Order: sequence, then C-alpha cells, then structure tokens
Amino acid sequence: MPATARTGGLAGPGGGPPGRTPGRVRAPRAAPTAPAALHFPSAAADASAEIEAMLAALPEDASPRGAVTAFLRARLARGREEIAARLRDAPRRSPEVTEAYAELADMAVRGALHAARLRHPQDGPGAQGGASERLAVVAVGGYGRGEMAPHSDIDLLFLTHKAITPWAERVIEEALYVLWDIKLKVGHSSRTVKDCLTLARSDSTIRTALMEQRLVDGDAALAADLEKRLRREVFRGTEREFVESKLAERDQRLKKNGGQRYVTEPNVKEGKGGLRDLQSLYWIAKYVYAVRDEADLVAKGLFSKAEFATFESARGFLWAVRCHMHLAAGRAVEQLTFDLQAEVAARMGYSDRAGRRAVEHFMQDYFRQANAVGELTRILLTKLEADHIKPEPMLQGLFKRRRKVRAGFKVRQNRLDIDGPQTFADDPLDILRLFEEGLRTGLLIHPDAMRAVQASLHLIDAAFRERPEARRIFLDTILKHGNPERALRRMSELGVLSAFVPEFEPITAMMQFNMYHAYTVDEHTIQCIAQLALIEKGELADALPVATSIMRGGVNRRALYIALLLHDIGKGREEDHSILGARIARRVAPRLGLSKADSETVEWLVRNHLLMSDIAQKRDLSEPVTVRGFAKAVGTRERLDLLAVLTVCDIRGVGPSTWNNWKASLLRQLHAATAAALENGVEVVTRQAQGAEARASLRASLPGWTEAEIRSEFRRHAPPYWQNLPTLAHAIFARLLKDIPNDEIRMDLSPAGDRDATLALFAMADHPGIFSRLAGALALAGANVVDARSHTTRDGYATSAYWIQDAEGHPYDEERLPRLRRTIERTLAGEILATEALAPKDRIKKRESAFRVPTSVHFDNEASSIYTLVEVDTRDRPGLLHDLTRALAGANVYIASAVIVTYGEQAVDTFYIKDMFGLKFHARSRQEALEKRLRYAIEKGAERARD
Repeated sequence: MPATARTGGLAGPGGGPPGRTPGRVRAPRAAPTAPAALHFPSAAADASAEIEAMLAALPEDASPRGAVTAFLRARLARGREEIAARLRDAPRRSPEVTEAYAELADMAVRGALHAARLRHPQDGPGAQGGASERLAVVAVGGYGRGEMAPHSDIDLLFLTHKAITPWAERVIEEALYVLWDIKLKVGHSSRTVKDCLTLARSDSTIRTALMEQRLVDGDAALAADLEKRLRREVFRGTEREFVESKLAERDQRLKKNGGQRYVTEPNVKEGKGGLRDLQSLYWIAKYVYAVRDEADLVAKGLFSKAEFATFESARGFLWAVRCHMHLAAGRAVEQLTFDLQAEVAARMGYSDRAGRRAVEHFMQDYFRQANAVGELTRILLTKLEADHIKPEPMLQGLFKRRRKVRAGFKVRQNRLDIDGPQTFADDPLDILRLFEEGLRTGLLIHPDAMRAVQASLHLIDAAFRERPEARRIFLDTILKHGNPERALRRMSELGVLSAFVPEFEPITAMMQFNMYHAYTVDEHTIQCIAQLALIEKGELADALPVATSIMRGGVNRRALYIALLLHDIGKGREEDHSILGARIARRVAPRLGLSKADSETVEWLVRNHLLMSDIAQKRDLSEPVTVRGFAKAVGTRERLDLLAVLTVCDIRGVGPSTWNNWKASLLRQLHAATAAALENGVEVVTRQAQGAEARASLRASLPGWTEAEIRSEFRRHAPPYWQNLPTLAHAIFARLLKDIPNDEIRMDLSPAGDRDATLALFAMADHPGIFSRLAGALALAGANVVDARSHTTRDGYATSAYWIQDAEGHPYDEERLPRLRRTIERTLAGEILATEALAPKDRIKKRESAFRVPTSVHFDNEASSIYTLVEVDTRDRPGLLHDLTRALAGANVYIASAVIVTYGEQAVDTFYIKDMFGLKFHARSRQEALEKRLRYAIEKGAERARD
C-alpha cells in the first residue's frame, strides 16, 4: 500500500534536489472521472518558498514560530476543507482522500522543518554536507504508507547517520513544537541507522513500522540505506518468525475486539475483517515475498486478478468508512457505534428502501466486505503454509486421521481439497459433498477448494436444486454429523447457501439495526442451529433440562432444523417477517425434500416462531385465559414441544447475554401449564383450581401458624391474589401483614428462587398511586423491573411484588441489598422525589440516539377475564415505567400487574388494569383518552431524556 513518495521542499544537506525513496513509486492510477481528482490538493503544495519569504519580511519584534504556526494552521484548515468537500461530492473515493491527507501532512512537516532549518542554519564542516550532519525525516507506519484518515496520527523517524548532533536536536525540537502547535498528533523518534536495525531485530512492531517507511524530507540516500539494510540484515531469514508474530498479534487483537466478524458495533481499524487485517496481509506479503506495490500481489501469485479486485474494493470501502467516521465525530474514532453507523450511511449516500433503513443497507455492505477480507486472509495463509512459512494445522484427533476421503477429494496440507480443477465441472454435486465431507472427516476445507467453489457457483442452478441427490446431501450435512454450524457458516460465506437456497441471499450479512441482536440475520440463524445441535448432544442438559428431555424423547428433527434455518428468512421487507417467512417456507421446504406433512409443520413453526416467546415474556402466565389461548393456538403436544425447543434456540441465538434464568423459568412455566392443558383439557385451567392449589401450598409454608391465623390470611385476599403470585410471595406477605399498623411500610428483599431476579415485596396501607411510587423508588435505586404484581387486601392493605434485576440483568448480591433498601425507604418516606431525582439518570446515550422506536399502545379485553390489558411498545429508558404508571394513576386506573420486557432499546410494558369501579375499559372513547395520557407521558419523558 505504499503511496507515491513526496519529497518536495527542503533539499538534502548536500544541496542536491529533493528525490524519491528508491523503489517506492506507486503505479499510476487510472484517470479519475468527475468530480476532479483529490490528488495533490492545492493546500498541500510545497510551502517552503512562502515560509522563507514570510520569515524574511517578518518584523523584528514578531515571533517567527508563531508566524509559521499561523501560516501552516491556515494551510491545513484550507486543505482539510477542500478534501472534506470533495469527499462529500464523491463519498467513496477513499484512495485519493487518504493520499490527500498524507500529502497535506507532508506539506506541514516539510514546512515546519524548512522553517526550523532557516532559524538554525548549519555551521562548521556540516554546512558543506559533512556526514556528521546528515538527517532524513522518514514517515513510518500508516503515514509511511501514505494513507491517512482526517484525524490520524503521524509517526516520524528522524534518521541520522551517526549520533545526533546539537544542530539536529535544535532543528527537530523546533519542528516538533510547530507541528504540536498546529494540533497535529505526532509520534516521533530520533535514531541512527544502527539503532533502527538493533530495535527491529528485537521487536516485530518496530520492524513493521520501519517496513512502511517513506522519505518525507532530507537525505534520500540515508533513508534508502536503511531500507536496503533492513531487508538484508533483518528481514532475510526471519520470515517465519515474523509471520508467527503477526498472526499472534492478530489473534490477540481480534480477541480484544469481539473475536468475530459480525459484532454489532465493529472496530473498523482493529476488528475482524477490518483495515488492520488487510494491512497485515500486505505486511506479510511485503516481508516474505518482497512485494513493493499492490499489483505485485497478483504478479507474485498471491492473489488472482479477481481476488486482487476484492482486495482493492474492501480497502477502498473500509477507508471510506473510516474517513467519514473521523469527519462525523470531529476526532479520531475507530469503533463504528450505532449513532455513527446512521451518520456514515447518510454521508455515503445510502437511503431507505425496500422496507429497510439506509443504515441497514450500509451495514450489510460493511459485513460483506469484512467477510471478503476473511476470505483473502485464508488464501494468503494457505500460500504461506504451502511455502512452509507457516505451520500446517494438525488433524483433529487420531480417529479422524485414519478416515479416508471419498473419491473426488484429497487431503492436502492437512485440509480437504478437490482432486483437480475439473472436479466440480465433472460432478457439480461435489460442491455440496465438499461441506458434508468436511464434517464427516473433521477436516477443514482447503482455501484452494474454496476458490474453486466460488468459481463454480454458476453450476448451482434450478435443475441442480431439484436433484434428489442434492437435497439428500444438503439435509445430511445438517442432520447427520452433529456439527452443522461449521458447514453452514462456510457455505454462507462462500455463497453456496444462497445459491442452493436463493431465498437466503437477502438476509446474508443483513444487520438488524437495534441493540437486541448481536449478530447479522444469517449468523443469528447459524447460531440458532448450533444451539440445537448442542441441545441434541446433551451438552446443555443442566441449563436446558426441558429442551434436552424433549429432544431425547424424540421429535421431528428434520422439520425442526429446517424451521430454524428458515425462521427469519422473511426479514428485511415491509411485511411481517413471520408471515412472509411462512410463505417462503411453503416453497422451500418441499424443494429441500421434506414431505407434505413436514413442510406444513415447518410452515407453522416459521409463522409462529415468536408466539411462545411473546406469550411467556409479555403476558401474565397466571391468567387462565393466557394458557387456554396458547394451548388452542398450539393444538398438539408435538407442536408445543417443537415450538418450545425452537424458541429456546432462537433466544439463545440472539447473543451471548440474551438468555437468562428468568426467561428460562417463564418458558418452563408456560410449557408445563400448556402441556397439562393439552393433556387434561383446556377447561380445567381455571382461577378456582389455581386458587385452591395456592392456598394448600401456603398452608404447608406456614409452620407454627394456628388454624385461625391461616383461615384469617385466606379470607384477607381476593381470588386474583392466589393465582397471581408464587407460594414464596404468599408466605412472605403473610408474615409482613401480620399485625401491621396503618402507618408502617414493610419490605422484604430476597432471591426469587430460580428466576434470576430479586423479589421485592411491599406491604402498606393502600393509597392511590402506590404502584407508581414504588416503580420510581426502584428506578432511582438502579433496579430494572421485569415483572410486577399489585393487590389490595379486603382490609385495605396494598401488597406489591416486583421482580427486579440490576443493570447487568442479574439478581442483587446480598451485600448490595442494604443500599437498595435505604434508597427505597427514603423515596417512600418522601425524602426523595423520584421524578426529580430520576431526571439526571433518565438520559438516552449518544450512541443510542440513532435508533427509531415508534410508540404503539394496544388494548385487549379478551386476554383476561377480569382485566383490560394495555400493551405499550416504545423506546426504553430508566424512568419509563415510573412515567407510565404515574399517567395511569392520574387517570384513576388500578394496576393489578405489569409485565416488563426489553429488547435492547425497545421496551414492551404490559399492564393488567381496571377502573376505579373494578370494570374493564370497553368504551373506545375511554381507551383513546387513556392512550393520549400514556403517549403524552412518553413524549415528555423522551424530551427530558434528550435535554
């Protein structure tokens, strides 16, 4: 990636003309089309003559350094404006942009050095070019490549032949002060050639930086001598060591930056598939194969012309993204955060279309480029293995070592390869067999075979897809070998999956622009299938006992795996993805070889793949209507079991921190209740049956209580109390309410059994708005409410139960409970006003500001026999629940329970309510009035969060 050497300005110490570093000339680029080329912006022109004239005319009382600083600062500002304007006009012309920024920096460095040398002229023998005064100013690192983003650092090496002289010290110091004064971020070192060689031998990072050297000013022969001696005395014979160090650095870097290509906020510079990966490829190629220009990557057989075009495309795209990030942020940033994603998408000309936001189209292109970088990396590493520069991978186990590969394939460099270039042409089915054979033998696929696959994708046509043998191989790859994730991911990356299932192509590398999903849609799909394989192998039995027992009991594996493969295939369009996905599944499942019955099961699962998750997380599972309705929707125990396993895999495949015991317990509860309803009849699910069972459990939980005390506790509560709360809460409330005075607030904070939450119970004399006050107190204490219940006893006491988690989604540790208790007590006592105290915390973070979460309010009078259900879907923030419950309290609404679920930045708060007379909200006018209040509370809270 070397840029054209730019050394105009200051002549060498011997008085000769400025020259170029030998061998550093870039091949000329094709003539650019409009807008005009960015190469050599006017402000980057050599400033030496102007600086010399300006200093000569400077009044005696003026500051020379100040004058030079002001001049260069103005030149830089003008140049940056010019480059930024051209980039706005041509937002993807990054090669010219990165060179233009480097040229602008060259102008500043040469100008500062020229001014310094004018102010500190040489004297003595060195004035005539003596060796003791030789000085070369060399750009190293990214600046040395001639590639810079708007706010990149510049790294300078002040190179001398022998020990640095007082004159050189003065010149360097003066120049650096000027560069710092004009706000350039300068990294610098002063070394002799011998110093450089010594340090390069012991430190691969320094070696890499020096490998990218480019003369900016001064003694060209000195810089050329360093480059020649580095190659001869340091690089030669250390190729393997260098490659291993670069690969180790890469492993550490990628581990630090998420470890995989599809992180939602990628690091464009350091992340997997980012610029550093491309640069590492070039460093290795340059070090091992003496590549001096990008074109040499093809000339030396490292890449084909098509692969080199991919290299150039990825480099250009990633640099454009990085430049726009710097300009948008006004500083050097490398993490492509959510807010920057939307801004960069707009700057690069993306627009909303086909039901998807501009930022989603942009990020899909980004991930496709990152994937291409990964493919280039594999190709180069295999070349290094072939040339014995890098160790080959070991076969995975002795058993696998003895396995023979089938005809048409061979083992090369401990990887699975094809017999010859005609393999796929002779039998296109070998394209699919390659991936199944890789799973069967445990061998990784050779990059040469991958190259052949990509060159043969045209063979996977409609006739290919209809062949029964193709269907069999594809299904066997998924179903027979226990590790379909590896094959499917490679098939997706190489384009085979999209070729064989064309409906999969639109979701390949498709980002879901929200904080909930950690992966692209295709990667999420593969993660889900990986979870299913782990469940089937019994490796998650402790964490997922129900799902594991279902799989062990025998289910329709074929339908389940294909349903997971297709469950999100309808995403990214304007239509509901579950409905569209079901229609797509109706076509695809038979084409993959599934029977009519299995295809219908797949279609049903895809259409309803969110049903169980939504019911479990958004509804009160103690409501008989909830269980009866879900049981009717599912219909059979077979479908219930299939949907339960699919739901577990879907949630766990969203991201590493999405699954928790709270969700697990809700799904187990719903599965058990529905299974019982399907077995015994939905009519047996009644409030009376639940209440009788709850009272019997409470009796057993109150040892030492007299029969009279127990009966008094039974009479104290209305029927909904017995069905809405677990026995643990009933027992604690019984103790809290016993002999409670009217003016006392009693509280209990304890672990909520297996629900991965802290159970906060409150007993006090009832009064209007108590639900909201408690929600505010908990929010102020930093607690996230995930579920809540509120009841009033027949003798006028409120019993409120909240299941809460900390900011990380975990129950509170024992040592944190006293502080939580104190904050709640002070708020309930009126010492702290929750609304005012929450204001500083109730803020939307800048990186989250680009998300759009429209507000919807939905009323349902069928979901409960005694309550109206109101579901509020809106943007999440710390004070949301408090604002909503205050609005409901202000309308004299009684809140019986609240079910809270968040999906990243989105919150869905569901309230079971009735009016002050105990009636449902049937009238549309009353619903509209209440909706207006809720929307007003949301809008006012959002304004506060943005201020």
